[in-house]
Formats: sequence, structure tokens, C-alpha cells
Amino acid sequence: MSRILLTRVSPMTTIQDEGRPGLFAHGIGASGPMDRNGYVLAAAMAEAPCGAAIEVGLLGLDFTYRGPPLSAGVAGGAFTLTVDGVTRSWPSRIDLVENTKISIKPGPNGNYAYLRFAAQIAVPLVLGSRSTNATVGLGGLEGRMLAVGDELGLDDLGDMATEPVRAETANPGDPIRFVWGIHADLFSNPIRTAFSTSDFRISARMDRMGVRLDDTGSVFAEAKLLNLVSDAVVPGDIQILGDGTPIVLMRDNQPTGGYPRIGTIIDADLDRFAQIRAGRMVRFEPVTVAHAHRIAKWQP
Repeated sequence: MSRILLTRVSPMTTIQDEGRPGLFAHGIGASGPMDRNGYVLAAAMAEAPCGAAIEVGLLGLDFTYRGPPLSAGVAGGAFTLTVDGVTRSWPSRIDLVENTKISIKPGPNGNYAYLRFAAQIAVPLVLGSRSTNATVGLGGLEGRMLAVGDELGLDDLGDMATEPVRAETANPGDPIRFVWGIHADLFSNPIRTAFSTSDFRISARMDRMGVRLDDTGSVFAEAKLLNLVSDAVVPGDIQILGDGTPIVLMRDNQPTGGYPRIGTIIDADLDRFAQIRAGRMVRFEPVTVAHAHRIAKWQP
């Protein structure tokens, strides 16, 4: 069996595949890649069907490969890559041979990089997925984030189809598009207008469950906020907490929430939002549900 030995590991580094969609009714979040485009592009770079990914956190990852020749791909964000000390482009294909040393380090953009092999990471399926939800200790390697010294086996894949890469529908600096949420009417028209015309700062308080925003324009300072009866929430929901802090729910979100949700980031833009680093500003742009559906179906 091929294997990799992790010698440097960023916090927030986990194993992710397509996740566990359809289990919210049973209290199980979907998990899966924070940036699905980056996840799929990593397989395209490997030029071969690939198994689950290592979702690499902001500070990167070093590892040594042991085994016969094997292709791999890296993508997601804009990180830097060296193979046996030689700088390579990003994203990139990697041809691994015995004792190849790989180093992924932070580049100019992005919070998550994806490393995929033309092989399957040898961890068990849990509820149909290898994705890690470290908050509840589910899936991946022992239900936890990866750490220095971990050794991961790589199994043969067998027959698998290649994955289509989704077309980009916006540029990196464009506003994040959203549809108004079911609680939007709880906010006054001036607050709703200010929400869609003001900049918010991405805070350092982010993880796979949610990203908190700094309300630098005090948009919600005068809002009369309510704690509601909990109901179902989805990734991309923009909750406004009791102190007026906006928080965007991400891939490991809890199944229910009791705070008003002013909107939901459209599916096509949630990957782009996940890659915005702490300290940077973001603006939200409302679109209709019909427009969001057209974006989802767009093909170049």
C-alpha cells in the first residue's frame, strides 16, 4: 500500500469527500469541501479519477510519499507548492515517486487548499462518506483534524468517473450574491438597504461551522433582534446573533438555528466566500431565487 507521512500540518486540516447530503433530518450535517470548485479542480489537475481530498488549512502541509509512482493534484485558493524543494505552479499536477517530499505553504489568497491522489485515502466510510466533522468526531481519521506524525494509507480506486469542473460565474473580488431569507422582513427597510450596500470585515473567528463578520458600519446596531424557535438551517444562511453579529453558516453547520436569518448566500458563491481570508472586506448583493437558479445552471 502507498502511504504519506505528514511532517507539518496546518490547523483545520481534515479529510473531505463529497460529504453526507440528505441526512439533516437525522441531525447529521453534510460536511464536504469548503471550496467544492477547488476540490474538483484538484482531481482535474491530477488528470485521473481521484478519491477523497486532504483539505489543507491556511498554513499548509508538508508530507513525504512512500510507494510506487502515483499522480496527485493540488488546487484551491492561491497557495505555493514545492516538490523536493523545487517551486511549482499552483494549481498543479504532482508525479509522486518513492520518498518525494511535498510542501504546501500559504500564498496570496485562500483559506483552503485541496490535495487529491489517484487513489483512495484509507479511512473507513461513516454514513456513506469519509468526510471529517471534527466538531462531533465523525468520519475522516478518528473523527479529528490531521496532525504531525499521522500516516495515511492510499488504496487503489477501482473504476471511478472523472468529475466535471464547475464554471466560474464571478470574479474573486465581486460581491457575494445572496437571496433574502425567510426572516428578512423582521429587519427594517433601512437595515436591509444598509446590509446590501455596506462592507463587512471577515473576522478571525471562522471554522468549518461558520464565519463571523465584523459589522464595521454598525448596520445592525439599532436592530431589534429576536431569538426564534429553532428551525432548519442550511450552509450559506446569514444569521444575525443577539448582539448584532452576522455569522455565515458553512459546511459543518448545525441542522437547526434559533436566530433570524436575513439571507442565504447562493450556492455558486459559497465556495468563493469560504476562501476569503480574515481581515478582508466583503459586500453582499441581493439576487432573486430565479436568478440564482440561472447562475447554478450556467455553462460557458
